[in-house]
Amino acid sequence: MPLLKRRPFFLLDPPKDLNPEDKVFQVRYTKEIFRDYQEYLNRVNLYRERVWTCKVSGKSNLTYEEALVSEHHAAEKAQQLPRELIAPVLHMIQYSTLSLTDLVNKIYSILQEDFFEGLELNGRKDGSVSACKILKVIIGSGNTKMYEVGWIGQDNAETNTSVLQADDLVIRKKARASRSMLKIYIRESTSQNSPWIIHANLAKKYGIPTEPPKDLLNGQGLPKLRRGLENGTTDDVRKKLKKGEPIDDLLLRPTADDPSLSKRRPLSTDFRVPVDSVGDLLMVWDFCMTYRRILCLSPFSLSDLENAICHKESNLVLLVELHAALFHLLIKDGGGYFMFLQNKRRKLKVTLVTWAEYLCDFLEMTSKEEFSSSLSTVRRGHYGLVHTAVKLKILRELVDEAITTSAVRQNIDEKIDQQQAIAASKRELARNKKEEHKLAMEGVTEKEMSQTDAAENVNGNVNGQVVEKEGKEKKNIYANKMGEGKRHLGTEMEKQSVQSNSLGKDRYYNRYWFFRHEGRLFVESADSKEWGYYSTKEELDALIGSLNVKGIRERALKRQLDKFYNTISNALEKRTKDVTQKMLLQEAALRRSSRVQAQPRDNPSMLFLKYVNKWKEN
Repeated sequence: MPLLKRRPFFLLDPPKDLNPEDKVFQVRYTKEIFRDYQEYLNRVNLYRERVWTCKVSGKSNLTYEEALVSEHHAAEKAQQLPRELIAPVLHMIQYSTLSLTDLVNKIYSILQEDFFEGLELNGRKDGSVSACKILKVIIGSGNTKMYEVGWIGQDNAETNTSVLQADDLVIRKKARASRSMLKIYIRESTSQNSPWIIHANLAKKYGIPTEPPKDLLNGQGLPKLRRGLENGTTDDVRKKLKKGEPIDDLLLRPTADDPSLSKRRPLSTDFRVPVDSVGDLLMVWDFCMTYRRILCLSPFSLSDLENAICHKESNLVLLVELHAALFHLLIKDGGGYFMFLQNKRRKLKVTLVTWAEYLCDFLEMTSKEEFSSSLSTVRRGHYGLVHTAVKLKILRELVDEAITTSAVRQNIDEKIDQQQAIAASKRELARNKKEEHKLAMEGVTEKEMSQTDAAENVNGNVNGQVVEKEGKEKKNIYANKMGEGKRHLGTEMEKQSVQSNSLGKDRYYNRYWFFRHEGRLFVESADSKEWGYYSTKEELDALIGSLNVKGIRERALKRQLDKFYNTISNALEKRTKDVTQKMLLQEAALRRSSRVQAQPRDNPSMLFLKYVNKWKEN
């Protein structure tokens, strides 16, 4: 079934109480029936839009009918996978958590080997050659390989097993499977991709286990518990869940006592860069903001970087300064890039005029095929015409090199040492708090207690209440100071964070990211190919309310979101105010342009054109 904007799409059910004499309208290729002509027309117009994706091949920008034809051709191609490879390939697919590309590469590399598990071939047995199947590859000393095989008798039944050497095995015919064929077959044979789960009928036909592996379940959930979860109603399951023991999120089934979960808001996806390049954009920007002092680079917003990357001008100050900062860091480090420049007898000074030459040198040094066509474009002085995704890949490559420099590594080591010192202070604070709490729980000091007794003897309970009140006030002051100290250490720990880390994953393995300098909560798909974000406090609240804490991943994610709730929500609200202010300024600029010719740089969305690196001024 074709995907609508890369998401599952479901056909409409036929109208109820349909009579044979009713006049209806039917979509030819979906067989959907409509009583109302306008509804029929709306649906047909949707099918004609180029927003559909072939689920099997991944081709996008298709109409619905084109996507159907593409799926049909792709399914035919998937059937070309040699029969003897189907079972072993399905075994490798089932419950894999790799991305599609990585899974294809893994399977392809295994199939290039002469012998692998599941391969049917011939083996020498008692002086004759008989059909067998490799059950297990045994690695011996010195990486020597032996093969446990099952001998195949009549009706394809395995009669007994033997352990053979490679010399005793004979391949009938080398089965071929291209990467493109494997990619199509994986998509065609699975119902889910995070992790990959093959269709039930295929699992049954080829004897593929349907029980999730223990490592996928994170060591939780005994077989009895998992079977109960699949049934969804056993008393044992209820007892386990009541104890608060988390289980794998994908095994959860709705029960009557489930808490009411809110509906998650749809993600915003209005990125200017290609959606599969968002990860590179975030990584480059976060590195520049985290290590801007080492790079001698003034801060800039994520939106400014995104707008600059998408701009067609070749010498934008922001991008020139960014590249120059990274080049200077690599040169100062004296590593491979420095030696490459030395061999070319370059002057080690990057300027607005020469920066593209240094970029060409870097691309030559990397010798990556994906950059070869862009190298000639940059040499001709047309960096702005390089594809946006390639610009980001080049910057990502530069950042990967920069991370290995001694200056960055030393900074990371210092932050780790500071984090360890802060953690030690937090532990000391906790110990002091525990000791002081014991004293505080006793109410007041021994001296104050004697004063209380004396006061009660003289004036009854009046003075005693005063002293008790003073004791409570001292306890409150102490608690406030301890809380302030803990918050201060927590803030310092956050400041010394070595790098931005994922907050966690939801049940479908989507990862959630929050960056200190950006007022959005980003969501990365399990295969890292799609991104979206939440930008309002209401969306954050809906997300938290939608997480099922009975599952391992969503419980951990909710814990992190609760922990950083104030930080994240404040950042979201601040960005909302900033965006509103920017829209008002844009409207004002538009009104002004109707009276006077306004300069493009006055538009708030073009602020990246005004970027100045103040480090150079200082």
